[in-house]
Amino acid sequence: MKPTADIKQLFPMAAVLTAVFLWGSSFATMRMVLNILDPMSAIFLRLFIASLCILPFAGKLIPRNYRKGDWKILGGMVLFQPCLYFTFESRALIYTASSQAAIVSACLPLMVAVTAWIFLSEAINAKIIVGLVLSIAGVILLTLFQGQTVTAPNPVLGNFLELFAMAAACGYMILVKQLSSRYNTWTLTGMQVLGGTLFFLPGIFPLLAADPSIWNVKLIWLLLFLGPCVSLGAFGLYNYGIKTISVSRASICINLIPVIAILLGWIFLGETLNLKQGVAVGIVILGVGLSNHKSRN
Repeated sequence: MKPTADIKQLFPMAAVLTAVFLWGSSFATMRMVLNILDPMSAIFLRLFIASLCILPFAGKLIPRNYRKGDWKILGGMVLFQPCLYFTFESRALIYTASSQAAIVSACLPLMVAVTAWIFLSEAINAKIIVGLVLSIAGVILLTLFQGQTVTAPNPVLGNFLELFAMAAACGYMILVKQLSSRYNTWTLTGMQVLGGTLFFLPGIFPLLAADPSIWNVKLIWLLLFLGPCVSLGAFGLYNYGIKTISVSRASICINLIPVIAILLGWIFLGETLNLKQGVAVGIVILGVGLSNHKSRN
């Protein structure tokens, strides 16, 4: 690759990496919010706050290059992310530790590779297949080695719910790649945020019945981080980055999420991994690394 091409991809890659950092930090943050709020309410609030931030620019977000039939792809994008993704992940974080949920997310790049092979006819090789098998095996072992704790009362259920969340994220990544060549980055992000706000609107009812004493400075700051920074900023940055770099390359960056989430889970939530779980994490990383390794000619 020529140096000029590397420079052109510098900002998109930086945008993707920033989005990944925000997503990685959201596991521990969301876990703290779910200790106070109902999952539906927590997601509604973070998306509603993000919607308020984007409303002043609504006129500039109107789709300019709509084609007949695009509503199916756009609707699917919103359904996958944030609707199904947040539905599964918010409940996963009730039952499993935030660090474990993030480790499950390491399977996402492999899911994307396989899905792109099935639906987009992108090449797939034996390394990807073996890597996929290893990663899934690692996730299963990670789940089996986790006993019930205060932070993970039902890790089996929680980890599999997180796996479903990753499947939704995979569908989103495939669809947004198809749309990003014709639609403005923030148009797609705005559709996600506004569509998700309507989807999770029933979350307002538990809030009306909640004890007013739950509202404090800490909760408000957590919601402000999850809304403008994660729900709006991270998705906008990722949608911008994926316009230039390949979907498979962008998905590989997701591998950094577990590292960030484990570190922050340890700092803020006191979460730890035992030796057996460490081995399981190693298997997941081995599988992901194998699938992304390129042989030298």
